Amino acid sequence: MKLTIETPRWALPLYKPCRYKGIKGGRASGKSHERAEALVERMICEPDLRWVCIREIQKSLKFSSKQIIEDKIKKFNVGHLFDITLTEIRRKGAGGVVIFQGMQDHTADSIKSLEGFDGAWVEEAQSLSKRSLELLEPTIRKQGSELWFTWNPDSEDDPVEQLFTNNDEAILIHVNYYDNPYVPEEMIRLAELQKKRDYEGYCHIWLGEYKTRSDAQIFRDKYRIDSFVVDESFGDPLHGLDFGFANDPTAAVRLYIKDNTLYVSNEAGKVGLELDDTADYIKARIPDIEKYTVRADSARPESISYLKRHGLPRITGVQKGKGSVEDGIDFIRSFDEVVIHSSCKEVANEFNKYSYKVDKRTEDILPVPVDAYNHYIDAIRYALEPIMKNKGQSAFTVRRR
Repeated sequence: MKLTIETPRWALPLYKPCRYKGIKGGRASGKSHERAEALVERMICEPDLRWVCIREIQKSLKFSSKQIIEDKIKKFNVGHLFDITLTEIRRKGAGGVVIFQGMQDHTADSIKSLEGFDGAWVEEAQSLSKRSLELLEPTIRKQGSELWFTWNPDSEDDPVEQLFTNNDEAILIHVNYYDNPYVPEEMIRLAELQKKRDYEGYCHIWLGEYKTRSDAQIFRDKYRIDSFVVDESFGDPLHGLDFGFANDPTAAVRLYIKDNTLYVSNEAGKVGLELDDTADYIKARIPDIEKYTVRADSARPESISYLKRHGLPRITGVQKGKGSVEDGIDFIRSFDEVVIHSSCKEVANEFNKYSYKVDKRTEDILPVPVDAYNHYIDAIRYALEPIMKNKGQSAFTVRRR
C-alpha cells in the first residue's frame, strides 16, 4: 500500500523523535489538521499503536478530535484498516487504538489505565491545569512515548506554556493562518476584517498572541488599522527615530496629522541594526526621509552626529525631561484617534501591547507605563515634539545643531 501525505513545511521538525511536541497559534492555522494526519499516519505504519486524545474537560465526543481523525481516515481512503465506534478508533487485526478522555475526570488511580500507551495528544492545551499535567506526564512514560500539545495561547503563565519554557526535550512551533497553505479565502477575509475592526482580538484569535488585560492597555480604543492613501490633504509629514540597543530595535516612523487624527503611514525598524547601515535601511523604507527633519533621542548625541554626516542631514535631538513619557502618552491620546497603516505591523503590535503596570498583590492598575513595547511609540513621541511644544504640553526641549 502506497500513501502520500502532504505535510506543511513548518511541521517538518515535529517528525523527529522528541518527548514533547507543541504547536501553538491562532485560528485556521491548521494545527489540529496536521496532528490528526500525523496520528493517522502512525496508526497505519504502527498497527499496535495506542494513543489517547485528551482535553481538560471532555463533556462530549463531538467536541473532541475524534471527528477530524475520522475525516482524515476517509480522506486517505484507509477506512478498511479501522473499526470506528462511538467512543474509539481501533486498528483492525491488531492492538492499536485511539481513545478520547477528559483529564478532569481522572484521579491518581484512574489515570493508571493509560500506562503503556505510546502517547497522548492534548487539545486546547491552554486549558490544561497544573494538576492534570502532573498526572499525565509520569503516566505516559513508555520508552519512546510522546506528548503532543496543540493550543491557542491565552497566558504565558499557563502550565503548558511553562512546560515548553527552557525545555531541552521539547519542540515548539508557533503557526498562524498565513502559514497554512490550505487556509480558505473566507478565513483570510474574516481575519483581515477583524484586524481592521479589533486589532487586539485579531492578535489573540488569529495570531495566537497572549490575551492582554484591556483595562491596562494605554491606547485601548484609541487606534485602528487601515490601508489609507496619503494625499496632499495630509500636509507635511513628521518623523521620529528611537535608537536601539542589543535587544531593542532601532525604530523610525513617518506621521501625519489631519483633522485631529494622527496617521502612522510608514515604519522602519530592526534589532541589531548597525549605525553604519541605519540611514540606508530607513531611507529604503521611508522614502525621502532625508529631506525632512528627523527628531531622535538626544541621549545618543554621537549617533545623531554620525547620521547627520551619513545620510540623515536634518536629524536633531529631542532632550527628554521629567515626565516626558507620560506627557507624550497624554498627547497621543488627545487625538480623536490614531490610524495605523496596515503595513506598519510593529507599530500596531506596540499599540496593542503597551500597558500600565499592574500591582501583582492587588491587581490595581498603576499610573506607570511598563518599559516594553514602546520603541516605535517613543519615535512617535519624538516626532510630535514640535506640535506638543506649540500647544504648551511639551516636556521636551529641542537641541539645535
